[in-house]
Amino acid sequence: MALIVQKYGGTSVGSVERIQAVAQRVYKTVQAGNSLVVVVSAMGKTTDGLVKLANEISPNPNCREMDMLLSTGEQVTIALLSMALQELGQPAISMTGAQVGIVTEAEHSRARILHIDTTRLCRHINAGKVVVVAGFQGTSSAGEMEITTLGRGGSDTSAVAIAAALRANFCEIYTDVPGILTTDPRLVAEAQLMDDITCDEMLELASLGAKVLHPRAVEIARNYGVPLVVRSSWTDQPGTWVTSAKPQGRSLINLEIARPVDAVEFDTDQAKVALLRVPDKPGVAARLFGEISRQKVDVDLIIQSIHEGNSNDIAFTVTTPILKRAEAVAAAIAPALRNPSNPKSDEAEVMLEHNIAKVSIAGAGMIGRPGVAAKMFATLAEAGVNIQMISTSEVKVSCVVDAAECDRAVTALRTAFEIEAGEQGSRGAGESACIDSPLPLRPSAPLPNCPPVRGVALDLNQARLAIRQLPDRPGMAAKLFGLLAQHNISVDMIIQSQRCRVIDGVPRRDIAFTVSRIDGENAKKMLTQVAAELGWGEVVLDSAIAKVSIVGAGMVGQPGVAAKMFEALAQHQINIQMIATSEIKISCVVAQEQGVKALQAIHAAFGLAGSEKVVVPA
Repeated sequence: MALIVQKYGGTSVGSVERIQAVAQRVYKTVQAGNSLVVVVSAMGKTTDGLVKLANEISPNPNCREMDMLLSTGEQVTIALLSMALQELGQPAISMTGAQVGIVTEAEHSRARILHIDTTRLCRHINAGKVVVVAGFQGTSSAGEMEITTLGRGGSDTSAVAIAAALRANFCEIYTDVPGILTTDPRLVAEAQLMDDITCDEMLELASLGAKVLHPRAVEIARNYGVPLVVRSSWTDQPGTWVTSAKPQGRSLINLEIARPVDAVEFDTDQAKVALLRVPDKPGVAARLFGEISRQKVDVDLIIQSIHEGNSNDIAFTVTTPILKRAEAVAAAIAPALRNPSNPKSDEAEVMLEHNIAKVSIAGAGMIGRPGVAAKMFATLAEAGVNIQMISTSEVKVSCVVDAAECDRAVTALRTAFEIEAGEQGSRGAGESACIDSPLPLRPSAPLPNCPPVRGVALDLNQARLAIRQLPDRPGMAAKLFGLLAQHNISVDMIIQSQRCRVIDGVPRRDIAFTVSRIDGENAKKMLTQVAAELGWGEVVLDSAIAKVSIVGAGMVGQPGVAAKMFEALAQHQINIQMIATSEIKISCVVAQEQGVKALQAIHAAFGLAGSEKVVVPA
């Protein structure tokens, strides 16, 4: 017998007929010998309707009352689905987030789960009932029993958290599409269904705007080793399994707010190659990395900073043994990138840097927590370590520093984030599952021989901020991102220019980063107010950008992947404004109006299209 948690979204329960269809699916699962918890969202557009009602009463409604209002949407669904199951002869009981024991922070509209008391839940499961749970909600732990909501994607989060707390065999997420697709089927109808994807890959895709799973749900699945499967509500297709490595025995206390960083990593076998002042036009990155690929040079980090005038800087890191080969490639291609009318200009100057190290913090708990990166930068500043390059992803923040400072940086970061070698969490008392669960029914590793790129994502909801002439000394990144964290502004891409200028005796660099578009104006206003005091130059905001990314664990050690992406953009005359990479992701910022075309071009270049069109139900 398996213990399964199923989650159904708003469209899956959008009418009485659809609720009855869900009841039939649930009934069949129970008849097959399984125990079941079902988590549901509000019907269809119910939540949107409730928000509209609130806005008709008040342009700025109280957050507590909004949680009270919005939590009613799921209560309608759980009661109706329980009735539908009872009509089929299946014992069922509906429970709100408070009744099921979901305890959260006392934060209205965006609470994180602290723990789940499964006592009542287990009693009903052991009595043979299907427990139908209201997703998206919980109750505060302050003794006041305040209703709280979990924010966007909250029902996904509820379902996976309950699966973790019960040690369920797996969690099924039922949705509009047949599973995880290589891209948004609304933009590419021939998007292909994936059989398997790792949690790390899914975290990147979810955070890039793939709407099938919310990043917080994937984070919990990764941290606690919950096997996830995403399936269509309308068919019996097998869907996509989201797999994770074996968990390290984390405690279920402080489930969503436990330590965000699991490891501090470092690599001292690194060197940097930079091309300064390359022309800011389509095709430059494609030519450079195309030749790098042909010469079998494996690149680690790639950074392209914001343009200055009509030029950009591009930098990349390689392992020390292949530095000479990388230098030769860069030196050979540099003349071809210069203006033919002035071949002796300072364009495409090649700059090498030996004796560097990459220091990283890693962990799935960083998502939506702006203070984590800021704490890393502050820790390095306090240790007197200057940051030369920054690369970010959903599960890792990496900084390039001087190799001589690597040991000091690692020691300081381990202390700051309380990381010890071999340390593991432990399961708290009273947190055992309510039935003896066998091992998960799916392997935790992805299928072998996966293609290097699994998916392509487009984010049209970002804005870019650039700060000119930031003093190049320890502590500046800490101050900048610390200020953003204080204002609860999360940062995505961070790019520091390679060009350094001495102005009034102070070496200075530009730095650029992306934030959610809704935070753009506030961030610019706040940073402009402190610019003069901190010695910064102009703060520039650009909201007309798009970020297109490729994700795949198989791209490690594949030097041609970046080149193929850049070439696809060049063929469509799409200029790359910024580049940032991690081990499993390459992201390019392009003009907003070219975003969809960029995604379609890259998806086609990697041959990710399937033979059938995916139709998303209304």
